[in-house]
Amino acid sequence: MNKKMFNIGKIVNTHGIRGEVKVFRISDFEERFQVGETVYLEKENGENIELVIDGHRIHKGFDLIHFKGYDNINDVEKHKGTYLKITEEQLTELEEDAYYYHEIIGCNVVTTSGEVLGIIKEILSPGANDVWVIKRPKSKDLLIPYIEDVVKNIDISEKKIVIEPMEGLLD
Repeated sequence: MNKKMFNIGKIVNTHGIRGEVKVFRISDFEERFQVGETVYLEKENGENIELVIDGHRIHKGFDLIHFKGYDNINDVEKHKGTYLKITEEQLTELEEDAYYYHEIIGCNVVTTSGEVLGIIKEILSPGANDVWVIKRPKSKDLLIPYIEDVVKNIDISEKKIVIEPMEGLLD
């Protein structure tokens, strides 16, 4: 069963003693962690463990998740640092001009004048809009807000994004 899998969160810690885990979300879709949803945990040997969510709440900016049949801290302790994944079939059809994180991460970024800036290495979701972190060669990372004024063109098939930097954005 070698399906294409996508990260939706990372177990960063346990919470309490009853099997709850603290998850850093890597998905825009809150419904990913709803009770009844199925997620997968990848073991070191590459096998995936299927888990059913039977508890979910938000606490201090993290998702606290409980899995069916995992009722003790000892059941989940060993999964710290592991990514929660979903299969390609579980991906939701997106609206036009909407993208999955995995489609954006790894894209090359150039300015409208043709200057090559670097590659998107991660996406932050601090508030109203996402912020793309661009890894630049021989320079510190660049933060670009994902807003219409800045992002002019996204070509997923070419892994290329064109931006028009605002005043001071590249400083």
